[in-house]
Amino acid sequence: GHTLKVIIETCLLTEEEKVSACKIIESAGAQFVKTSTGFSTNGAQLNDIHLFKKTLGSHMKIKASGGIKNQAQALDFIRAGANRLGTSSGVSLIQGLDSKTSY
Repeated sequence: GHTLKVIIETCLLTEEEKVSACKIIESAGAQFVKTSTGFSTNGAQLNDIHLFKKTLGSHMKIKASGGIKNQAQALDFIRAGANRLGTSSGVSLIQGLDSKTSY
């Protein structure tokens, strides 16, 4: 009855390893795949979100995390397929967003 989120430290893996990790995580029954802890050499990358969307089934959710500092980046990740964002800049990201903002 709990939601399971698994972190893939994407900056440390090859594309092939990311695909393998996604498949293992999905087959294990997790609900979320997260791009990074934000504490390694790099955070979320748009190409990883695209890869995750291509690799995972539609029931899997994606959390982009690490290095998301502004609204443009946040919206890019959402448009690419991220269901959640992990950021320490949450307040500044939502300031100025209005009902006309397109996701």
